[in-house]
Amino acid sequence: MIVALIAACEIGFWVLLAAGLGFRYVLKMPRTGLALLLCEPLLEVVLLVATAVDLKNGAEPNWTHGLAALYIGYTVGHGHRTVKWLDGHAAHRFEGRPLVRPPRFGYARARHETKVWLGTLLAAAVATVLLQAAIWYVDDPSRVTSLESWRSTAWRAAGIHGIVALSYWIWPRKSPAGQEPDTEQAVRKERVGG
Repeated sequence: MIVALIAACEIGFWVLLAAGLGFRYVLKMPRTGLALLLCEPLLEVVLLVATAVDLKNGAEPNWTHGLAALYIGYTVGHGHRTVKWLDGHAAHRFEGRPLVRPPRFGYARARHETKVWLGTLLAAAVATVLLQAAIWYVDDPSRVTSLESWRSTAWRAAGIHGIVALSYWIWPRKSPAGQEPDTEQAVRKERVGG
């Protein structure tokens, strides 16, 4: 049941996102589009409540409950960035606004990767809180082993992502010869369109 609900929430996320952007840019109804985009967090609330009800009804805590916690954590940590990225692409496609791209080279890229990694840290923290709440809720150490292993998975993913982000600081990618290196000023200039 929980896996199907996670799939439904993921599908719902993309449907709401497409509908929100469609209303915002194609139908020129920005308030309706914004209202649809603001409904996205309701999907995570539904998933959270369903997971709690499933555990309350005596379901054995298993990998599906851990996956639900990681999914909610990921949405909290990276959902806003995903929506903003797609909104920027829609604005570029339908209104001709300049496309904002992350810096590709040097320390500007390292700063960008660090910000993305902070989203992963937030995701791991949210997942950990949810998993710990489920562990306390079940209150039976013999039944919560799978939930505890998902906590490790969340922090292992954050650690690996952190190493990747750190590599951009240690080995910053250099711009090709003849191309302007990414700087904060160049990135700002690109954002405003020249």
